[in-house]
Amino acid sequence: MNLTPADGGTVEVSERTDFPVNRGALCGKGRTAPAVLASGARLTSPLVRSDDGALVPAGWDEALDRIARNLVRTRAAYGADALGVFGGGGLTNEKAYALGKFARVVLGTSQIDYNGRFCMSSAAAAGTRAFGLDRGLPFPLEDIPKTGCVILVGSNPAETMPPSLRYFSELRENGGTLIVVDPRRTRTADQADLHLAPRPGTDLALALGLLHLVVAEGRVDEAYVEERTAGWEEARAAAMAHWPEYVERITGVPVPELREAVRLFCAPDAAMVLTARGPEQQAKGTDTVGAWINLCLATGRAGRPRSGYGCLTGQGNGQGGREHGQKADQLPGYRKLTDPVARRHVAGVWGVDPDSLPGPGRSAYELLDALGTDIRSLLVMGSNPVVSAPRAAHVEGRLRSLDFLAVCDVVLSETAELADVVLPVTQWAEETGTTTSLEGRVLLRRRAITPPDGVRGDLEVLHGLAGRLGVGKGFPTEPEEVFEELRRASAGGPADYSGIDYGRLAEENGVFWPCPAAGAGAGDGPVSHPGTPHSGTPDRDTAQPGTANAGTAQPGTSNAGTAQPGTSNPGTPHPGTPRLFLDRFATDDGRARFVPVAHRPSAEEPDAEYPVLLTTGRVVAQYQSGAQTRRVAELNAAAPGPFVELHPRLAARLGAAEGDPLAVMSRRGRAVAPARITTGIRPDTVFMPFHWPGEGRANTLTNPALDPTSRMPEFKVCAVRVETVPR
Repeated sequence: MNLTPADGGTVEVSERTDFPVNRGALCGKGRTAPAVLASGARLTSPLVRSDDGALVPAGWDEALDRIARNLVRTRAAYGADALGVFGGGGLTNEKAYALGKFARVVLGTSQIDYNGRFCMSSAAAAGTRAFGLDRGLPFPLEDIPKTGCVILVGSNPAETMPPSLRYFSELRENGGTLIVVDPRRTRTADQADLHLAPRPGTDLALALGLLHLVVAEGRVDEAYVEERTAGWEEARAAAMAHWPEYVERITGVPVPELREAVRLFCAPDAAMVLTARGPEQQAKGTDTVGAWINLCLATGRAGRPRSGYGCLTGQGNGQGGREHGQKADQLPGYRKLTDPVARRHVAGVWGVDPDSLPGPGRSAYELLDALGTDIRSLLVMGSNPVVSAPRAAHVEGRLRSLDFLAVCDVVLSETAELADVVLPVTQWAEETGTTTSLEGRVLLRRRAITPPDGVRGDLEVLHGLAGRLGVGKGFPTEPEEVFEELRRASAGGPADYSGIDYGRLAEENGVFWPCPAAGAGAGDGPVSHPGTPHSGTPDRDTAQPGTANAGTAQPGTSNAGTAQPGTSNPGTPHPGTPRLFLDRFATDDGRARFVPVAHRPSAEEPDAEYPVLLTTGRVVAQYQSGAQTRRVAELNAAAPGPFVELHPRLAARLGAAEGDPLAVMSRRGRAVAPARITTGIRPDTVFMPFHWPGEGRANTLTNPALDPTSRMPEFKVCAVRVETVPR
């Protein structure tokens, strides 16, 4: 978007048609975002908890001193791991990087994770397991209309990412087909050629059933499997145990629809599978995504032009936020915290002893569950777990039990309301920084206006706290200076940003990682990452971004003489890597890995006491925990509060009419919201959006059962009982 300063310290938003991803399209949330910049909607002074329990305005020195004093006290009494840090997937790359460094270098704690654990962690784990590398999309969004078929699993971009919907519309206009997998008939499913509506929690069985049919119908790409993969025999044996009629009994998807999905997916030369939170937010999310990846590999639909597996991100910097160190087990550049070589490299950039860096800490829910016991003080930056965490009433109780809580936020969120100190920080239009799109495209977001008096940036907060805690250097306040250090820290890692700088980002509409420094092939550098993709060379038969600018090297173009990923032309800027895996996968031997998986029940199945399934998600006019969007009048008018979506048959059994208050109860709590009756949902399932706190908080109900690999909670399926509530 383009931003123009306006009266009242805010901005006007206009379309930016030259940008290659959204091409000017904006959803209502983007168009109305300036409303949160207004002083009446946001914090403009630090707040501290007074002796009578109220949050009262304070000066910055008083607020920072109080935080530092309490952190020192906690560490002295209980040790460094009694200090916790909880970040956010909306933080810029610079802030995510600095926060991870602050936790490990200044606080010395291993207890840092972030709300992105609740977003894409299962897809990241499955992608890394299969391909050796995780990037949301291994190709640009612009490739979607050029493929032959897309299976969209558990995603509703018509409401969650409206500007992206045009790619799926163009796919169909070009003669391609769209298959949507969702227990609800969403706005996206309305546009599909085929809608599969499985019972929540059975996406794994569905993928295995499709792979069974691929084998049974002789549709396996045997040459591709032989040349580019490993582990097929075991994966095939696992899939063959999931015959169509068995899968129909598990999922509720009729066998003819399964066969039609296979026919549509296998008919064209190229196809894609894209997943989102539906299959990922499960206690078996990693295996579920792995099963969809197996389907791609068996049919030769990965690492080929206009084909592949990809994940649609759920937060503004969902990709970059997990690459640079605010995740419990990672260092910058998507390095593993347990890798001695990675530790030495990053410690060298930071100027510390590698042995001083703590090891991996708790995952997000486990960290929140440990509050008040093992973790006594917590710093939260850019997250609102009171609304967004599973088993939210329990998490709220753990936050209340802390010895000390500090929150950095733009608004007084439900989590900030519990804090001992609240710091008002800058927003998107008031600060410069980088984010990384789901395509792996690093973008520069530039400051348009000056923040109000009394508001500081998160980098200034970390600088001020580091100084008070005895670390006077290493935490600059200028984003570009932080990014320059990030470049060095990421050099040679899987997510290598070392060849990217602010100048390039401004000139090129973003640069795709991996992008090593000039003269280095992807994977070269202080830390050698075996198998890092060298396959940024473009498709020969696909139009590339920027090809209209003759003679100008653009990301992904094939202008003669331009260094391509994997080349080593000293002094020539690396062009970035729009498309991964075209030559090899990022594994030691360059082969993708099949992983044998089998269907298993959800962590909590319906029973006589809780006979209905609950699934959760978003609506178009609200975002995440709603902390900001619920302060925008236009968005609240469109989506004023929570609701319970249910099928007419279930409504009839309950004696419920449209708008009647319904109580939804799980083993973890009770939520109440009005009924919304529709034939667009399965009769055995109810749906609630999760944007609201209070009585209608959907995450009061959700199950924190964790995926054993990704540590993702099972947001998307739990057993509930539904009852009418007397008016």
